[in-house]
Amino acid sequence: MSRDPRLSLNARQQEMLDWVQRDGFVTVDDLASHFAVTPQTIRRDVNWLSDMNLLRRYHGGASLPTSSENVSYTARQRMFHDEKRRIATLAATHIPDQASLFINLGTTTEEVARALNRHRGLRVITNNLNVANMMSGYPECEVLVTGGIVRPWDKGIVGELAIEFIRQFKVDFAIIGTSGIELDGTLRDFDTREVRVSEAIIEHARTVFLAADHSKFGRPALVRQGHLNQIDALFTDQPTPPEMADSLAAAGTQVYVAPSD
Repeated sequence: MSRDPRLSLNARQQEMLDWVQRDGFVTVDDLASHFAVTPQTIRRDVNWLSDMNLLRRYHGGASLPTSSENVSYTARQRMFHDEKRRIATLAATHIPDQASLFINLGTTTEEVARALNRHRGLRVITNNLNVANMMSGYPECEVLVTGGIVRPWDKGIVGELAIEFIRQFKVDFAIIGTSGIELDGTLRDFDTREVRVSEAIIEHARTVFLAADHSKFGRPALVRQGHLNQIDALFTDQPTPPEMADSLAAAGTQVYVAPSD
């Protein structure tokens, strides 16, 4: 009978694991400050816990290793914030004034919405109340919000009413996010209802932009959302893994990497 790896955790590692399980994500800097140790010490702990499959390491932090449940919305807002902001700034340069847009759920798509604040004449259709609240204050920007069920934790709208509303339109651009991109180009997410809305958005847009930071490459998630062959352009913050080269070439997806500050 194999030994439970939790039995060999020291007090600091156990508290780290409890913290990740409670919040969904924690940064190396926060851990180092809390435990009064160096970031290198924390990284060694994170690597060891990751090898035990007790958490998943990311650049700058760690999260839960599950494929069936996403990190909490508040934790995702903190994760890779600078990277998401750079991705959003780049994606916004590819959206012209006077364009019609779908913007779906996600912290990265919300950053794109924030980066569009200087655009004029936009018509935005969204199932994201955070996006609607933000963009409704932009000059010359008309915002349409879908019907449906409002999720209290992230102000996302899902359900059949949202899908039927989206199907009334054909927009110039869709800006979508995803939870995971497999090396074969499959896009994955955690919520079936959210995925169904995303499928309708992809189908009813002339051009589809995917905004996703590097942590999404190879990240496991439960529900199939689509494939890169449905995506016209991928905006990210690091070069895609070499193992994805064939999938990207076959899909015909353009890749744009946001420059560092």
